[in-house]
Amino acid sequence: MNTVLSRANSLFAFSLSVMAALTFGCFITTAFKDRSVPVDIRVSRAIIKNVDDFTGPRERSDLGFITFDITADILSKPIFDWNVKQLFLYLSAEYTTKSNVLNQVVLWDKIVLRGDNTRLNLRDMKSKYFFFDDGNGLRSNKNITLTLSWNVVPNAGILPLVMGSGHKSLPFPDAYETTKSY
Repeated sequence: MNTVLSRANSLFAFSLSVMAALTFGCFITTAFKDRSVPVDIRVSRAIIKNVDDFTGPRERSDLGFITFDITADILSKPIFDWNVKQLFLYLSAEYTTKSNVLNQVVLWDKIVLRGDNTRLNLRDMKSKYFFFDDGNGLRSNKNITLTLSWNVVPNAGILPLVMGSGHKSLPFPDAYETTKSY
């Protein structure tokens, strides 16, 4: 009845129960923490080109290019605590067109690890990914909103999505930028 295997099984089950309780405690101590910080986004240049889409016969779509600055101090209100491994930051653009009520495009991203410099002071950054519309919805669009958001990657618990408190709305130009070929 009290063999070595039954005692090892009892010890293992008890250890798992203790570890589950500690993991839940780790999660619950940071689950309701507000992780938003002020973000300043400035756009210095926005241009638009009309390019071949290649999804249909003779289709052309809008391709936007922006140059932006981002300033955010993640240390001003500490996001990193003992339950955070890393942050996945990304800049997204939201806008409406005649064909779609909501368009969302990720333009730039960055992973910030624990111990990295958490003061973002990025200047003259260009979008990392294409700002491609599925039609001609970028030209003369007056309400394109840029937002910096982040996912908090915890040691234990849920993966919260946090939007920075601050966004930038910008108009796109009325005319297409023309490329010069030599």
